[in-house]
Amino acid sequence: MGLFGRKDDDKGATDSAVSPDLAALTGEYELDPAHTTIGFVARHAMVTNVKGHFKEFSGTLHLDGADPSRSTASLDVVMDSIDTGNADRDGHLRSADFFTIDEFPTMTFRSTKAEALGGDDYRITGDLTILGTTRPISIDLEFNGAAKDPFGNERVGFEGKAEILRSEWGLTWNAALETGGVLVSDKIKLNFDISAIRKA
Repeated sequence: MGLFGRKDDDKGATDSAVSPDLAALTGEYELDPAHTTIGFVARHAMVTNVKGHFKEFSGTLHLDGADPSRSTASLDVVMDSIDTGNADRDGHLRSADFFTIDEFPTMTFRSTKAEALGGDDYRITGDLTILGTTRPISIDLEFNGAAKDPFGNERVGFEGKAEILRSEWGLTWNAALETGGVLVSDKIKLNFDISAIRKA
C-alpha cells in the first residue's frame, strides 16, 4: 500500500483515489536520529567512492494523507558532525576549504512542494542552504511503510535520494590529478534512510 494510494493486489493496478485508512497517517512527525541516516557519496580521485554521513540532525514531517501536496518537511544538520571514517579528511571538510563550520554551523532543507508519483513513490522539492547559499533540490522518496513499534511509537519510513553539484553552493575546493581529472567530484549523491515518529 502506498502512502497516498492503494495498490490493488487482485487486479495488479493502482487506485488513484486516496485510500480512506491513510487518513490515520496524517499528522506531525519527528525524525528519529537513532534510526535515520543522512548520508552522501563523493567520487574520489576519479576511481572510488567515499561515503559519509552526519551524526547530528533534527527534522520534522507533516504528512497529509488526504492531499499529498500539503505534506511538508524540514531538516537541520549539524555540520560539525560529519563523519567519513577518516579524522584527517573530516577535519579538512570542516575547514574553510569546504564547509567553514565556524561561520556556517548548519545545513538546512525546507520543503516547498510535495508530489505523489504513483505507487509508493513521491518527490519533495525544497530549498537547501549550505554556506549561506540557498538553491532548490528535489528528493525522490519511496515509502517503506508505517508501524507501531514495541514501545508504542507510531513510525513511518522512507528511503530517499538526490544528486547535487556542490559547486552550486560554493563548494569549489579541488586538486588536479597528474593523470587528469580532479581529486573530488563535483557531483554528490545524497541518501536518506528515514524513520519518523508521530508526535504525541
